[in-house]
Amino acid sequence: MMTPMGTGGATTTEIPAVRATGLSKRFRRKGQVIRALEDIDLEIEAGEFVSLIGPSGCGKSTLLRIVGGLLDPDGGTIAVGGAEPIHARRAKLFGFVPQVPALMPWRTVRKNVAVLTEVNKGGAGHQPLDPDATLELLDKVGLTDFLDAYPHELSGGMQQRVSLVRTFVLDAPVMLMDEPFSALDEITRAEMAYLLLDLWGTTGNTVVFVTHSIPEAVLLSDRVVSLRARPGRIAATEQIELPRPRTPGVEDTDEFHAHVASIRAALREGWER
Repeated sequence: MMTPMGTGGATTTEIPAVRATGLSKRFRRKGQVIRALEDIDLEIEAGEFVSLIGPSGCGKSTLLRIVGGLLDPDGGTIAVGGAEPIHARRAKLFGFVPQVPALMPWRTVRKNVAVLTEVNKGGAGHQPLDPDATLELLDKVGLTDFLDAYPHELSGGMQQRVSLVRTFVLDAPVMLMDEPFSALDEITRAEMAYLLLDLWGTTGNTVVFVTHSIPEAVLLSDRVVSLRARPGRIAATEQIELPRPRTPGVEDTDEFHAHVASIRAALREGWER
């Protein structure tokens, strides 16, 4: 199941493939140089769901921000659909789902969902979903009865549903998700994972997903990329050989547990190096 360290996925030039070659990033803090990422080679196919996993401080979120054009690398190259991330951002290729939903407290659910479409009019041949399609998504995630509710009237899980719909409404080809379920309880987190799979299954978008949870990564992903402790390097890539669509029963299979054990072993080896 494991592929050799640093080989990444299959090469593709179709937008919105992500390609990083020899990527490195350093930060200066209190006069010291901190190596966050070192020699990252990674390719992500269009329409692929890839999770990044590793210990705290290994550079997962840093890598996600570099892909999204929010940080510049210090070495190597990074491209989204053959273009620099800053140009991909201008072309509206990205949708972001953060750890915290960051809903506007003075806006209702329907108006929070609409806020990104108000400032993003589409790009690179795609357009945000129309109002009818947006209402269908809200219904799909069980928010029809809360369209005029404010964030403080919603549970944490419901707020994250709003955040997911808000991003999917943009219909951006590349979706970057930074531990979006980390603040949720275990039951709600599992529910949100299957909800995400359901939404993603209707779009075919590329997803880069950061998580600390090995089972969550296995459940969601086509591939799981394990990073070593700082400086972050790719320790191994796990191809997830589980059928789609995935249902709760898949978590009880021997194949699922074999993937979890394989990734755990790769992470443990990375800690010891």
